[in-house]
Amino acid sequence: MASNSQQTVQALPIDIHYNKLLDWLINRRHCDQQWQKTAAQIREKINTAIQDMPPVTEITQLLQGSYINYFHCQQIVELMKDTDFGKKNMIGQYSSQKMKDWMEIIKMYETDGVYLAETAQMLARNVNYEIPAMKKQISKCQQLQKECDRKEADYASKCTDLKKKYDSKCKELGIQGKKIKSELAALVEDLPKTFDKICDSTSGLTLATDFYKDFVQFLTNEDLGENNLPMLKHIIKNGNTTTYEWRTGTKPEKIDCTKLFIDTTDEQDLLTDSADIDWGAGDGNIADIDFVDDINLDLSEITLETGGNEEGTDNQDAIDFSVVESDKDSNGIDYSDLVIVEHAEDGVAKGEDAKSLLDNPKTRAMFLDDLLEVEAFLVQRLEEMKEEGNFLSSSQFQSAPSSLQVTRETVEGMLIKVKDIHSQLTTVKMHHLMLIRNSPRYVDRLRDDLKQILTLADKMTFHEKEMVVKRDEAIQEQTEIQPKLDLIIKKTREVQKQMEIEISKKYKDRNVNIMGEINT
Repeated sequence: MASNSQQTVQALPIDIHYNKLLDWLINRRHCDQQWQKTAAQIREKINTAIQDMPPVTEITQLLQGSYINYFHCQQIVELMKDTDFGKKNMIGQYSSQKMKDWMEIIKMYETDGVYLAETAQMLARNVNYEIPAMKKQISKCQQLQKECDRKEADYASKCTDLKKKYDSKCKELGIQGKKIKSELAALVEDLPKTFDKICDSTSGLTLATDFYKDFVQFLTNEDLGENNLPMLKHIIKNGNTTTYEWRTGTKPEKIDCTKLFIDTTDEQDLLTDSADIDWGAGDGNIADIDFVDDINLDLSEITLETGGNEEGTDNQDAIDFSVVESDKDSNGIDYSDLVIVEHAEDGVAKGEDAKSLLDNPKTRAMFLDDLLEVEAFLVQRLEEMKEEGNFLSSSQFQSAPSSLQVTRETVEGMLIKVKDIHSQLTTVKMHHLMLIRNSPRYVDRLRDDLKQILTLADKMTFHEKEMVVKRDEAIQEQTEIQPKLDLIIKKTREVQKQMEIEISKKYKDRNVNIMGEINT
């Protein structure tokens, strides 16, 4: 009966959690509670013994990159037996002091089970600290790689958006964007030709102005005379004359005007030189990456300045598309806003008098007012012509002159021509060119606004490349840590098996299982 009971107990495995292994060994007196003192002495002897070891590959591998424990010492002794250090004397003892030192180390390990306590502590330390720390670092590297990928994509997207915005702004201005001041200066020099082309196209508005005049006269029975669209009719008849000719009715004998000067010396090509900007290199430490969402670049906030006056310039230098309010004489022509500060000699156009009608901000505004007046009339007339069944309207125009008996398609054609000329003078490009024409310093502000967009795009490119470097560093660090993690997991499992065997020997070869998350 007792024999069966012993067999039953012998068949039961011994399960020990790795965290409780050291306490379990001390409680069962397999090792002394003060084992650390002996372990420290053993460690000193090991540090002395590893000096001048025989050049055996296996021994060198054991001594490199790992904490030498009791089982390593046993392997070292076995390997040294095959070298000159393993020779024995006549009485069967090792003659080499190096071999005697290693044998003494093994004996000290086995005294009071020091090797069991040290190995149990090492097992717990590896599972609780060393392995989790390496896994955490690898996880951090993987997270960094994902964040770098996201940041790289964000920076690339922002860079693309900024470059598109730059190209769009340059397209609005009609320039390539390489040398902004030079290109804008060339466009400003061509403004008189552009004005002349616009004035030439006003000849197609004669039908619209006559239609407007006849319509008003038919309804009011009054002859509007010069009060009806004075600036528009003058340009249709005479073209883009000087302000002097419009004001006095005679051509100037001499035009004394100051030529616009824009300094373009030493201007650099923005599309090639912007890449030389140094945004500052990082120190290569991936832990320094700040992955706060800092790419909150709102492209809508980057706008070219389109209004206001340059500091130090007169209000007349700014473009004003609103209606010019002023006192007019009996002919409806405004002279008060066009009074020249300097009293020029007869026949000599100076100052504003020397400017063409479309170049002069005041007369240009009057021209635009006339265009808007005709446009508003034609739009209203089209709305009225939609009501074909309106008996009152149809009977009212039965006695109208033939010039008013036009089709809806004809009125639409008039409106298209009026809008076309108005749009040519109110584009973003024309707006900026007029501001430059009236204030040359404005070109510097315009250049700086455009350059800011390009500079931000270059900065996004720099950060994009920086993310590539940071990601490569994270990949490299992970590559270096992963083999170390695999090695320490392998060594820990080996130590686990060795401890199970050693404990099993003390319990008549019963099965011993060291439990826990060792295999994760």
